[in-house]
Amino acid sequence: MATWQCVKSCGACCFLAPDERPDLDEYLTPEQLSLYLSLVGEDGWCIHYSASDRTCTIYDHRPDFCRVTPTTFAAMFGIAPEDLNDFAIDCCQQHIGDLYGEESVEMQRFEQAVG
Repeated sequence: MATWQCVKSCGACCFLAPDERPDLDEYLTPEQLSLYLSLVGEDGWCIHYSASDRTCTIYDHRPDFCRVTPTTFAAMFGIAPEDLNDFAIDCCQQHIGDLYGEESVEMQRFEQAVG
């Protein structure tokens, strides 16, 4: 069974361009949406994303909507805890594929990590 995990030096989820995520207002509260939009840099990447090493510079203090937890995903997407693993894997595959490509090194590293 595949098990979701974050793959270091990926950063696909840090590409926050609102035009790539047109349904933000469906799963973020108005306060969260305001915070989310304040994090989007001119290039569409989170202002706290370090492109040089592909990491989050505020990882330990990142907003709830940046965390893959049963509580966060239940609140945002209505995902039951037992469905979180498969849902998170699908989300990552979609973001990595859209950003880097289905055959990218990033996708290969993710697929290897999750099994």
